[in-house]
Amino acid sequence: MATKRMKKVKSIWASAVVLAGALGITAVSAEEFRNTITGEDLKVPETAAPEGRDTEAVKKFLESGINLYTEVKACLPKGEEIYLTSCSGCHGHVGEGKVGPGLNDAYWTYPKNTTDKGLFETIYGGAQGMMGPHNDLPLDEILKVIAWIRHLYTGDVAEAAWLTEEQKKTFAPYKAPEHTSEGGESTQTAAAPADAGECKVSAN
Repeated sequence: MATKRMKKVKSIWASAVVLAGALGITAVSAEEFRNTITGEDLKVPETAAPEGRDTEAVKKFLESGINLYTEVKACLPKGEEIYLTSCSGCHGHVGEGKVGPGLNDAYWTYPKNTTDKGLFETIYGGAQGMMGPHNDLPLDEILKVIAWIRHLYTGDVAEAAWLTEEQKKTFAPYKAPEHTSEGGESTQTAAAPADAGECKVSAN
């Protein structure tokens, strides 16, 4: 009887694995991601967009909460592009803040956002006010946006908890190039490094 039951359990488990593979759910999360406001399980990656979940960066992030795109120059242009489309309307072109809070200094509305895992949870699950969830963005794109937000940091490098000790040695606080508008006013816009090559990272 016990043997039959074990065979049935194994059969069900094998079917679940096959189904997960067929659905493309190959990234498994070792980290637990929770809603910034409610604390509820965000159920990542089950609820994530189907594309962009099998990159090395996403796999590493789901296992450890570490964003491999941080300060990888070749990955910043895509992060900037997504940020300008999805985030700048509320947070400003260089993270200076508008309707939403600033993202480029050492003050965080939610202290957990000093970690990439915390910032991911706030972006993915949403927060208070007008900050709705952005779980429609592929996981890989969210990581690139986070890398761009970190690149815009203007504060004390010592307080940049998301940087490794090696990265802190070379990181320079962001200074946006100034442009003059038609009315003669000075405006700031961000610009990712040009011709930085192909965005590649390794989880090893």
